[in-house]
Amino acid sequence: MSYVPHGMHLIGGDWAGSGASFLSAPARGAAHRFASGTARLVDKAARAAEAAFADYSQTSRADRAAFLEAIADAIEARAEAITEIGSQETGLPAARLQGERGRTTGQLRLFARHILAGDYLDRRHDPALPDRQPLPRPDLRMMQRPIGPVAVFGASNFPLAFSTAGGDTASALAAGCPVVVKGHPAHPGTSELVTEAVLAAIHATGMPAGTFSMIHGDTHETGAALVTHPLIRAVGFTGSLRGGKALFDLCAARAEPIPFFGELGSVNPVFVLPAALAARATAMAQGWAASLTMGAGQFCTNPGVLVLSEGGDDFIAAARAALEQVAPQVMLTDGIAAAYGSGADQMAAGAQCLITGVAEGRNARPALMQTDTAGFLANPALAHEVFGPLGLIVTTRDAADRAALAAAFEGQLTATLQMDEADTAEARALLPVLERKAGRILVNGWPTGVEVADAMVHGGPYPASTNFGATSVGTLAIRRWLRPVCYQNLPAALLPPDLAA
Repeated sequence: MSYVPHGMHLIGGDWAGSGASFLSAPARGAAHRFASGTARLVDKAARAAEAAFADYSQTSRADRAAFLEAIADAIEARAEAITEIGSQETGLPAARLQGERGRTTGQLRLFARHILAGDYLDRRHDPALPDRQPLPRPDLRMMQRPIGPVAVFGASNFPLAFSTAGGDTASALAAGCPVVVKGHPAHPGTSELVTEAVLAAIHATGMPAGTFSMIHGDTHETGAALVTHPLIRAVGFTGSLRGGKALFDLCAARAEPIPFFGELGSVNPVFVLPAALAARATAMAQGWAASLTMGAGQFCTNPGVLVLSEGGDDFIAAARAALEQVAPQVMLTDGIAAAYGSGADQMAAGAQCLITGVAEGRNARPALMQTDTAGFLANPALAHEVFGPLGLIVTTRDAADRAALAAAFEGQLTATLQMDEADTAEARALLPVLERKAGRILVNGWPTGVEVADAMVHGGPYPASTNFGATSVGTLAIRRWLRPVCYQNLPAALLPPDLAA
């Protein structure tokens, strides 16, 4: 039997409605009505999270790891229903959602293992030196401690891995921070069903009721109320530059500013160097086209700008042929599809249009544009992300052109070098520039597909993200929700258990 959403929020362990409501807009299937978030509900959820923090922050690493594992188990127990409603709401194929569910539960289990190991605590100890001259040294111990309730915004393009129980939530819960999620209106039924899984895990492990709350939100006011609530101590966000910048500004304007960890997307430039181009132009063009159109181009790591070495006619022809074979794809929402069509039209005004990207209702076809180095550098709008399957090829005359383009890019999530051994000298010259531009640098790969692992960095200099020292993927993501505390001359009876050992 199909899952039928009840349309309510989860606040401090209880399901709650509200006066106003909104209707979902699924890609297929029946629409459902959901309660709208309000400032009053945000206040109630934040207060419940603060009350839970007193106990949850003191739980053992083993107990929190068991909680994370229980969430993963509860999600898997609802696997078929999650895939069904997620596919209905977003238009994403079942196989994509099944893989994303595996990634989501894998993140939860990864953080369970990570906190059990204890390395994230960064424990340090400087023993007392009572006889040191001219002054004795006190006993100093330091470790990382959770910061308090965290707000997480669900992402439109990842209804599981970057939403209700995704990486931000998993890392915050692992750190010992209660979480208040603002569900994304593009997939409210999926958010609700995953929330049921989290609630089941709370009951199974005896965690405080306020450890997790979820508020449906179809208005900007709900998000604003959440990030400005005085009990929220940090925010995790994945979404557009415009939306993220507005929330970032609200966080900075608070009487007590808080960190806003926004992952805002980028154009993820790919540099095709001369020897690689001569050796495998067609294969690279086909690989780029596949990466560019994966998931209808709705990835923050979509390789939207490709910097092409001189003599790239075969590459352009092969890319064009590959993209022309791609059938229209369903986009996540009607609004995203409309924005893609508008973005493609604006891009075409500043570059040569090789393939016209068309949004027909909620379906989108790929777009391909071309310009040269001078045209790209003269028109900053060409470096703006168009969310969808749009690619821009920038042709260059020589290595100096490519170096100028590398220097001109703003902050990126990724930068890619397509190279052969003969390209090593140019790649070596580009690398120091790209290190300052991107959080992840690839060689002979494509940036779509972010491995969930200890060494992964999914972030970058602004405007790719709002905090260049953070990542939203990988175990280092837990550091966003921690702060160092030094304990001086504390007797053993007062030391936190993780320091007393």
